Amino acid sequence: QSYIKDPSSVLDYKFDWRCNTNGSDVILQDWLASGETITTATVTADSGLTVDSSSKTDTNTSVTVWLSGGTAGQYFNVTCRIVTNAGRTDERSIVILCQER
Repeated sequence: QSYIKDPSSVLDYKFDWRCNTNGSDVILQDWLASGETITTATVTADSGLTVDSSSKTDTNTSVTVWLSGGTAGQYFNVTCRIVTNAGRTDERSIVILCQER
């Protein structure tokens, strides 16, 4: 997935592993088993984009990250790596295009 962000905005983005919440993309649906939750999450971003904070949300089935900064005209990768209470690990990334609005 990709998003456009103004360099001066501070916005939240959600990485979602819950069942039936990812639209029609069947590959991403039902990733967590019944009762499975995220125990740890680490969010990283390319240099120049700041991860202000991140937290587990939606009863520990999603991770919400707040991002700031960036340089207009540049793309930034943001990656979220999780470990679940079942010992499984997954990693997802989004792309942020910084563009003045």
